[in-house]
Parts: sequence; structure tokens; C-alpha cells
Amino acid sequence: IAVMRIAAIVFIISAFATAFPFGIIDLTFWRFVGGVAVGLASVISPAYIAEISPANIRGRLGSTYQLAIVLGIAVSQLVNYALAAAAGGAGNNLAGIQAWQWMLALEALPAVLYLVITVAIPESPRYLLNKGEDEKARVIITDLEGGDKNYITTRIQEIKASLSSERHQARVRDLFVKNKGITALVIVGICLAALQQFVGINVIFYYSSTLWQAVGFGEDRSLLISVVSGGVNIVGTFVAIAVIDRIGRKPLLLTGSVGMAAALATVAVCFNSATFVINEDGERVAQLSSGTGTVALIAANLFVFFFALSWGPVVWVLISEMFPNRVRAAAVGVATAANWIENFIVSSTFPSLADWNLTITYAIYAGMAILSFFFVMKFVKETRGRTLEEAG
Repeated sequence: IAVMRIAAIVFIISAFATAFPFGIIDLTFWRFVGGVAVGLASVISPAYIAEISPANIRGRLGSTYQLAIVLGIAVSQLVNYALAAAAGGAGNNLAGIQAWQWMLALEALPAVLYLVITVAIPESPRYLLNKGEDEKARVIITDLEGGDKNYITTRIQEIKASLSSERHQARVRDLFVKNKGITALVIVGICLAALQQFVGINVIFYYSSTLWQAVGFGEDRSLLISVVSGGVNIVGTFVAIAVIDRIGRKPLLLTGSVGMAAALATVAVCFNSATFVINEDGERVAQLSSGTGTVALIAANLFVFFFALSWGPVVWVLISEMFPNRVRAAAVGVATAANWIENFIVSSTFPSLADWNLTITYAIYAGMAILSFFFVMKFVKETRGRTLEEAG
């Protein structure tokens, strides 16, 4: 809980500091500080959800983490679009300041809500047991899981046994040098996090306007189509929440891999027929015919749907539940860091790859989706219905 509160406070400070910077260096610094808050929240949130969730609904509750992400993306897109439209452009004035400043400052609203919520939610019972606060943990486990006194006592003993399996709280270094079994699990977690990004999901969102303009939409309509993609993302995540605890994590990942590979391959084929023109800004951009553009648009949104159905939420669920209690925080941190690093690699390399060859670029992402299928088949174990102590 303390880490969540720190993250919330840093979010609030970053929001106002980036909205009213003294210069570009100042803006960059405070954006970096905001990124630190994102990192803190990204690590603690899935781990916390896993630790307070009963085994039979942990998949659904864990998937709400991804749901919150996609809802946040969709809401921010809508708000930013509305602000830019109201001002007549992001650089124009709106109620005394420029529209882009409103976009950044409004980050403080969900951050304040985040801070307020931390006052109401319970502490992780596993954290409390690790600190020797057994009675507080007993009350929270009773509230969260129910059951008679004997069941609660047994659960506490199971958690304590898991916590005492190592003598000290794990550090990142310990994940790779102390226990080969733990190291293997961490590598699987890192690969899951990396593959989630290497299929290219954030290219669809970071460069969505550019892509839809290639399909034939103008800038204004391309922004609206991006919102539609956000809606598809939300629908897919809701489907995942509905079925993850019924059919399991592994089947969802495999289904998603097949769907993503097929959709990305279709996009690659579509861009193989693209022509290239120089736009008003002197940039070389792709253009697709009406029919091919429609196919590409449908395929791109099917890719988003299959990702949202599977690799979007399920990876976070697995990463939060596949590690033993003692190493969970450190292991989730390492996997999350890998996810953000691969996110940066994919998003920063896409413009150059797109200038080089869009067909091959999307074929690479399709190849990663195919690789993800075989990786899951070989290395990922099902955790549905197991307690964290059994799963880890």
C-alpha cells in the first residue's frame, strides 16, 4: 500500500510539473519522474491483486489490471481529442492555457483518486504475515476468502511455510544466482513479458493515426478510428475476464497467438501492395487502395481483439501468480522492467522499420506471434484454480 501511495503522489507532482514546465529540459525531467511512478504502479499493482484474490477468481481479478490500462488509454484518447477539438488544436489556448497543458495536468485527477483508494483497500495478508502481524492477516484472509477457523489457520500455515522457504527477502540478484528453479521461472516470466511487446501491440496505438491515414482516412477521422481500436481493446479484455477462470490461462494464450499471427500476416500482405507518396510535410507515406485498406483495417482491429483476449491480460495474471511468495515482488519487477524495455525497443524501431519495409515489419511481428505459440506450448504451466502457494 505504501508503494501505491508514493506512486500516486509522484503522479500528482509530475502532472503539474509537466503541464507548466520552464523549458524542454524541465519537461523531459518531469516526464521521466512520471515514468518512475508508472514503473512503481506497474510492479505493485498486479502483485497486490494476485495476493488478495481468492484462487477461484484470481484470473478475473488479475485481468482487471489490463482492463484498467485499456480503459485509461481509451479515456485519455477521448479527453485529449475533446480538448484539442475544443481549442482548435493542441497548441491553441483553452481557458487561459494551451490544450496540451490541460492534457498533462488532468493526469492529476486519476492520481488523486488512486491515492484516496489506497486508504480504503486492505494490506496484502502475505505482506503482513512476512512482517509478523498474524492477527491482522487473519482478519483480512477471513474477509477475502471466507471459511471456518480451521481453514483460515491452514491457509496461514501454508503462506508462512512458503514465506519461510527462504531466509531473507529476495533481491534481484538472488533471482539469477541462488536457485536454478527460480531462475528458470524468472526467465519464463521475462520471455512472456517480452513477447507481449514483440508482437507489436503498441505500434497500433502509438502510431495509429499514421497507420489509418495510410489506409485512407484523414487526420481527424484517423483519430476517431484509433478510439474505435481502443473500444475493441476493451471488449476483448472483458471477454478475457469472463472466461479466464473457466478455460485457463494457457488455452487463452495459445488462442491469442494463433489469432494475432493470422491478423498480422494479413496486414503484412495488405501493405505489400501499398504505394508510397510524399505528403505535405515532405514525408514518405504509404497508401492503400480502398478494398485493401478496409481489409487492413479489419485485420488490425482483429489483432487488437485477439491480443486483448489473451496476451494483454493473461501475461500479467501469470506473472503475478507464477512465482513463490518470497521472490514475487522482485520477479514481477524484473518482468515488468523487461516489458517496458521491449515496449521502448518496439516503439522506437517501428518508424525506421516502416520507412524501410512495412510488409517485412508486420511479418516480423507475425513471426513473433508464431514464436509465442510454441513458447507457451513448451514452457508455460497452467495455474488456474491453484492458490499462490501451489502455483509458485
